[in-house]
Amino acid sequence: MILLTGGSGLLGSRILLDLLEAGNSVRVLQRTGSRQGNIERYIAGNSPLRNQIEWFTGDITDISVLGAAFRDITQVYHCAGKVSFQPSDREVMHNINIQGTANLVNFSIDMGISKFCHVSSIAALGRTGVPGTINESATWKTSSHNSEYAISKYGAEREVWRGIAEGLNAVIINPGVIIGPGNWKTDSSMIFGQVQKGLKFYTDGVNGFVDVRDVSKAAIQLMQSNVSGERFIVVGESKPFRDVFDRISDRLNKPKPYIHAGPVLTGFAWRMERIKSMISGSKPVITKETARSASGINYYANSKLKSSIKIDFISVDQAIDDAAAYFVKEVQRK
Repeated sequence: MILLTGGSGLLGSRILLDLLEAGNSVRVLQRTGSRQGNIERYIAGNSPLRNQIEWFTGDITDISVLGAAFRDITQVYHCAGKVSFQPSDREVMHNINIQGTANLVNFSIDMGISKFCHVSSIAALGRTGVPGTINESATWKTSSHNSEYAISKYGAEREVWRGIAEGLNAVIINPGVIIGPGNWKTDSSMIFGQVQKGLKFYTDGVNGFVDVRDVSKAAIQLMQSNVSGERFIVVGESKPFRDVFDRISDRLNKPKPYIHAGPVLTGFAWRMERIKSMISGSKPVITKETARSASGINYYANSKLKSSIKIDFISVDQAIDDAAAYFVKEVQRK
């Protein structure tokens, strides 16, 4: 049986579907109160695939339940994690992303798991603010350009590398910004909701993007291969944020962003949001980290993955079109 963490998320729900369709039995480790909207999108309540799922309530930070969660498990897909750019979430995010991963690594070693897939992020490769193409050989450099989220994902990767040094058979994938039908309010799919509400500003930033189906395919193929002790960037294309937002705007029939947000404007915006949040007690919509990320110019190489497995990446434009179709059906038409 396969253990899957983060099964209700954007990526985890897709991996779950693909594993089930391949005939696997999957134990989904989920927190109390986890919403299953992403899973229900792919796997209806009356689907026979549900007979292959075993639900297990627990938390990756709670070692008291992990022993039972790992019983009879042969492989682990670790997709769970917290993504936040809010300063107030730092402690919780580090606990989930770093300590939670350490717990899974330790149990995988102790229980003799045959293979472990850790879903990291391109953020864990580090950013220095210097434009250029980043590949898997990138070494982490302490920099103000690294967000707390990036630091937490880097820390999580260190736990996996530690496990590998202790004999764990594992692979690490570093996806870019994942495009697909997810939770339109909380994960990377929320960019569709932002465009729907009316997005006026664009930056000069460039980042790596990838279709959720390709990330799932990469993870599963790597787990089925003899590859071990390596990490792989999973990015279909590196594209300007403006191009991505323009494409989404077209598909949702909304005006394209038209105001250029340079360093001065973004700097002013996050400072004003910080003051506003201090007065109101609400979380800022724009933070120093999100403003910096939106302006960063980062290109990512995918040649290592393409030479290791059989994969033809879905174009970012096609990924946007397909996700937008879900958004229109599930949100815009309601």
